[in-house]
Amino acid sequence: MEKFTTLSAVAAALPEDNIDTDKIIPARFLKTTQRTGLGKYAFDSMRYRPDGSENPDFILNKEPWRKAEILVTYDNLGCGSSREHAPWALLDFGIRCVIAPSFADIFFNNCFKNGILPIRLPREICDQLMSDSTMGSNARLTIDLPRQVVIRPDGEEVPFEIDPFRKHMLLEGLDDIGQTLQHETEIKSFEQKVAGERPWMPSITLD
Repeated sequence: MEKFTTLSAVAAALPEDNIDTDKIIPARFLKTTQRTGLGKYAFDSMRYRPDGSENPDFILNKEPWRKAEILVTYDNLGCGSSREHAPWALLDFGIRCVIAPSFADIFFNNCFKNGILPIRLPREICDQLMSDSTMGSNARLTIDLPRQVVIRPDGEEVPFEIDPFRKHMLLEGLDDIGQTLQHETEIKSFEQKVAGERPWMPSITLD
């Protein structure tokens, strides 16, 4: 998983409440178990018309927000079904940080597990960041995870809270498997010990 330290990027505004996981990635695209290739389907019903052509009014189809890496929206982002494909699609599109007043719990947790930083900020602050985003290519927000601040285009710093363990995982680029492999030496030592003491047991290794 890619490390997250600081990110300076264009921010796109989606001023809606209750953007559910089916809006983020419709159910018909959930047949794959691959984490890559889903970006083209992110927000499919909002990005494309029924004939498959782009909706020119949708923010992520406009310059410079086509390359947005930060998404600012309203309450209860990621509600609906618990599909992990939702953060996969956002990440594959290029989104590394989502900012909202509140998130659905499972979506919030899945973001961390996939290298996306979800930041909770008051609605009035989200409104200010959305206003900043209208500045186009000058609407670059900076997310400083070590210092836990969002830096607006005018230099104002907005602090945010994050669980220390989750912060560590993002800074080190660790998912659940990566965290486990930090103890690979101890695990292999235990495997060797058990193999010697109980040779009848099947061997399971990390190799």
